[in-house]
Amino acid sequence: MESNSLVQPPQPKKGWGILKVSFINLQIVFGVAIILATLFTAWTPGETAQNPTWEISQIVSVPTLQPTAGPTPTPRQRPLIGIVSGHWGNDSGTVCPDGLTEAEVNQNIATLVQKQLISKGFDVDLLKEFDPRLTGYQAAALVSIHADSCNYINDQATGFKVAAALASPDPERATRLTACLRARYAKATLLPLHSTSVTADMTDYHAFGEINKATTAAIIETGFLNLDRQFLTEKADLAAQGIVNGILCFINNEAINSNTP
Repeated sequence: MESNSLVQPPQPKKGWGILKVSFINLQIVFGVAIILATLFTAWTPGETAQNPTWEISQIVSVPTLQPTAGPTPTPRQRPLIGIVSGHWGNDSGTVCPDGLTEAEVNQNIATLVQKQLISKGFDVDLLKEFDPRLTGYQAAALVSIHADSCNYINDQATGFKVAAALASPDPERATRLTACLRARYAKATLLPLHSTSVTADMTDYHAFGEINKATTAAIIETGFLNLDRQFLTEKADLAAQGIVNGILCFINNEAINSNTP
């Protein structure tokens, strides 16, 4: 038997609805609070004043890919010295009556200089007279080794001489190199300085105009192949030592004894 009264669906309790709405509002408040806390943590005081266009998106740190750099050049650990063996690879230079040539005397001394400098921690290029490497050559110093005439001139034709370029791009350094070579070579060999016979072939030496302007260079005539022949052929190690000591004096900025020629 059906009832004539309408069945009403159960009504939610009024108190539960209020609690549900409050809970949702509370979640929203907490969410906003977390976002604001994040923004204030990332914000640096004064940043907006320094950068008026500051935006929230600037807070997010996006890694930027850096371009891959090429290999870094390794700096030279050992100073480079250039030694020119006079006339080597070009001609014989001065020739003595018995066949002894300036070129072989020069090469003997130059090779000994190279060995001594290497033993002291230098890189050394042994260069020919017209070595193609001389073009733009760059080193801490360059010294060209030669010897003087094998002919008898007079009893005063003995000793050594040193010169730099007549118009050196760095005259102060060139003067120091020549002074070091004169002082140390004289001390090692006990040969006199024969400065009065310095020629244009020395001051206008071809290599001076070929090498890099940053390279300080000098030329040395180690002795006369007539009166100084015995020393140059039998005590070449002392000649080499004098040149090495002169180069070290220049490189190490050593004091030069003013009493030494």
